[in-house]
Amino acid sequence: MSELVTSLDRIELLRTFIRIVDAGSLSAAAAQLNTTQPTVSRRLQTLERSLGLQLLNRTTHGMQLTGDGERCYTYARQVLESWAEMEDELIGAREDPRGTLRVQVPHAFGQDQLIAPLGEYLRRYPNVSVEWVLHDRSPDFTAEGIDCAIQVGFIEDPSVVAIRLGEVPRIVVAAPQLLGDEPLPASTEQLQRLPWLALRTYYTDEVVLTCLRDGRSHRFAIQPRMSTDSLYALRSAALAGLGACVSSAWIVARDIEEGRLVQLIPQWQAAPLPVYLIYPHARSYPAKLRLFAELIRSRMPNLVGLRAAGAEGAQPGSRH
Repeated sequence: MSELVTSLDRIELLRTFIRIVDAGSLSAAAAQLNTTQPTVSRRLQTLERSLGLQLLNRTTHGMQLTGDGERCYTYARQVLESWAEMEDELIGAREDPRGTLRVQVPHAFGQDQLIAPLGEYLRRYPNVSVEWVLHDRSPDFTAEGIDCAIQVGFIEDPSVVAIRLGEVPRIVVAAPQLLGDEPLPASTEQLQRLPWLALRTYYTDEVVLTCLRDGRSHRFAIQPRMSTDSLYALRSAALAGLGACVSSAWIVARDIEEGRLVQLIPQWQAAPLPVYLIYPHARSYPAKLRLFAELIRSRMPNLVGLRAAGAEGAQPGSRH
């Protein structure tokens, strides 16, 4: 690069360029970098002037990498990976991580159960800050700059490392007022006749339950009076007596204990949902990610309502 780069370091310019390409727009990159769009635009222009090249074709319909831009993007990623490795080795970041860790977590878990291990991580490593992104969908690591994610449900993406942390038991619950003076359902057939609520993330028009005694399964169709993608909204609707539902056991445990909800036919439950820590395959991993993974892996089995899983997973820092 030429002498034109004076006020911004070259690494920051490359980091901004990569984020622009991954995010797909200047405004999205600015949001992820916690800065303004004009600042991101100036950094891009500075990088282009320094190299004497046009890296992006920008039109009213979007932007596209030029041939030089594609080559710059490839080299820039290699430079930043090498820079991170050097920082880890030279400033002892293995024991004293620093920087920002961007973590995607499920809405309910991320607002409740995961706050305790997050707090422990932040207290233990004061030079790290965490962006705590709440989403129930699969993460887009590249476009959104996510370092790692905790995901409930099975992982189908072969491009990620997946560490199984445990599993969430799921039970059938309803408010006492939904049943009125009727006795509690004694069979899945009676259960089927109740009004139902659905959690679209995991079930919409069919419920599948398994008998804990002998492993038999029973499935039946439902026409939900309400469906939602929020576990908290599902719980609130159940508390209001709008219908029965399949819920993660941890979020309704106190409601059952205090009589606001009733667990129906406890010997029948829905299949538990696995919980994973996932992150992209890489040649090496920054200390902030390695240490977060170690802490989460050790603390997750102790969370209320989570069962330990015996499956082992890869550790950040291992070669793939």
